[in-house]
Amino acid sequence: MNVLLIAIDTLRTDHLGCYGYARPTSPAMDRLASHATLCTNFMAPGIPTHPSFTTLFCGQHPIRHGVICQGGTQELAADTPTLPQLFLERGFLTAAFDNLAGGSKAYFGRGFETQIDSSRRRGCGLMVTCEEINARLLPFLRQCGESGEQFFAFVHYWDPHTPYWAPPRYRSLFYTGDPFDPAKSLEPLYRHQLGSGWKKTWLKRVLEETGRDPGATINDPDYVAALYDQEIRHVDDGIDAVLATLDDAGLAEDTLVLLLADHGECLTEHRIYFDHHGLYSENLNVPLMARLPGRIPAGRRLEALLQHHDILPTLCEAAGLRLPEKIDGKSAWGLLTGQRTEALAECLVTEECSWQKKWALRDARYHFIRALEPDWYGNPMRELYDLAADPRQTRNIAEERPEVVRELEGQLQGWIAERLKACGRAVDPLQDTEITMLKASARAGGS
Repeated sequence: MNVLLIAIDTLRTDHLGCYGYARPTSPAMDRLASHATLCTNFMAPGIPTHPSFTTLFCGQHPIRHGVICQGGTQELAADTPTLPQLFLERGFLTAAFDNLAGGSKAYFGRGFETQIDSSRRRGCGLMVTCEEINARLLPFLRQCGESGEQFFAFVHYWDPHTPYWAPPRYRSLFYTGDPFDPAKSLEPLYRHQLGSGWKKTWLKRVLEETGRDPGATINDPDYVAALYDQEIRHVDDGIDAVLATLDDAGLAEDTLVLLLADHGECLTEHRIYFDHHGLYSENLNVPLMARLPGRIPAGRRLEALLQHHDILPTLCEAAGLRLPEKIDGKSAWGLLTGQRTEALAECLVTEECSWQKKWALRDARYHFIRALEPDWYGNPMRELYDLAADPRQTRNIAEERPEVVRELEGQLQGWIAERLKACGRAVDPLQDTEITMLKASARAGGS
């Protein structure tokens, strides 16, 4: 069996057709889902990119591995086995088509025999396109088809990440209005520290390409949301090429394809404009679909609560790899194959410490958020949402249901205390860490 682990940065579930979205953003991923098991409650345990991918690679929750924010100084412990290392020691050809290890976190490269970083031609990882990555990935897959060598390949696409600028052939999709409509407003974005960066890069480029007056201002949030959807359709075409290559190379029947995202994106929800901070469903609930013909049922939806640290033990069981001792995840292989029905977890816990310093706990009914310090938006220190009555998390009922807040906060505090004890730590790492992105943005004047 081969494993192809596909990660699409900044991809939220509810903008894919297979998760119920009306726009045709994802025909290839929808077809993949129809031949796969689709997970509906896969949640990021830490946001954004660095915490999430670190968790994916080592099977540990951020509270254990310590990488709780974007950037920062914390490194993954040198003696912590990573997913590619486990495959490498079993004789798999391990290859990464990714640029995470090329920055400040070299541990993302551990265990990869082959590592191709297309961003070296660009200088900016965010701007690498699926076409550039596939130019290296597709020949690799064809070669593996010819040689028959077992492989574990990790591919990381960035297209849906800001600045949402798909190639010209996509830019007529999903929007027919006027981006400069004075009746609309993006003022909350421009007031945020992120806003000046948008104006210097994305807005400037949009004005140049549309031929508008340099002093014009884009006002319509729907225009920007359409840019995001265009990038999803862009990367979806890249996925289509990968799936076709697996078929052509004779690899599809014996390759476990696992497609997921590190985190999602807020597109004005909760007053968060086009970024991935805030512990809400738009950021936390990300796609997960698994296809392996003959082993994983096709067209099935799995509602179990899952997180990124469950991926390592799942793949270890699927491929017969050794399971490291210090992990927090549990194998979902039995759930994916239909051999087991018992839940892996009754609740999920997530943290963020890049733009805001918060914990969140979600169970089958409620979503609870506890802030450790005031945030940019002036939100309450405690937020509670009834997912049954309010799945979009638009109405904070913390003051109306204080008994539920007390119960869930006690459960969260107990979870943190238990994990800290297991890790040999005395202090919540969020209390000891500055929020990196907000402080860096302030020092740079909002750039």
